[in-house]
Amino acid sequence: MNYRHAFHAGNFADVIKHIVLVRILLYLQEKNAAFRVIDTHAGAGIYDLTGEEAERSGEWLTGIARVLQARFSENALPLVMPYLDIVRSFNPIGAQIAAYPGSPLISRALLRPQDRLTACEVEAGARKALIEALRRDTQARVVDLDGWTALPAFVPPKERRGLVLIDPPYEQKNEFERLAEGFAEAYAKWPTGSYLLWYPAKSRRATDDLARQVTQAIEQARPSGKCLRLEFSVAPQIADTGLTSAGLLVVNPPWTLAAELKTILPELEKPLGQGGAGRFRLEIPKP
Repeated sequence: MNYRHAFHAGNFADVIKHIVLVRILLYLQEKNAAFRVIDTHAGAGIYDLTGEEAERSGEWLTGIARVLQARFSENALPLVMPYLDIVRSFNPIGAQIAAYPGSPLISRALLRPQDRLTACEVEAGARKALIEALRRDTQARVVDLDGWTALPAFVPPKERRGLVLIDPPYEQKNEFERLAEGFAEAYAKWPTGSYLLWYPAKSRRATDDLARQVTQAIEQARPSGKCLRLEFSVAPQIADTGLTSAGLLVVNPPWTLAAELKTILPELEKPLGQGGAGRFRLEIPKP
């Protein structure tokens, strides 16, 4: 699978991933101590939803566009509003959404003065766009380094608190294996950090194997570590369709996250569903 983000920015998978990212970072803000965000496959930073790639796929129309128009309950609204406010901040007030921020800019929006972002991107065009988007921000460093190399190299950060986001493009057949191996190596060096691993859910066997390998790595390095598995599907799995299901493994999640997601996710099933309501699974995977 080739997950070139310009084609998929703002789709259902981005919505789910970025809501979880925001909830984790808001939790990290609750302590005064500094934290670091390490984004191993950062992308371009900001995506033009009126551009050729986004218009060709139109995936954002059934993703962020619907969620911005959705009505949430009084319990869910405060949990999704910080994410929606960040997205709106990149668009003129009152205008139709035309830009969508990627994970580095969403993370940057939630950094306090003492916090830092390390964003890795090797593709020259995306890296140039990300540098421009961050405008030489002193709290954010863009690194020309392969994410798989950066993953073990940058942990533990000097802040000793933080989050590693691993969201590779899945252009190679062995990306699931690289993800499991890269996580295991990084976690062995920094078992107290939080990790957010994104993956396309096209094969039940592949996703189950990934979850099992990640939980086994946790057991070996720090048995007290926790893992939360979330998968969200927007349509039945049919051959030769685009991405209809995606997942997240959240390692060392905030203790509040599971309850928050149980409030948020049921209210995303209808707006994000395609040809019917979407569905989700939320569980603690076993080794």
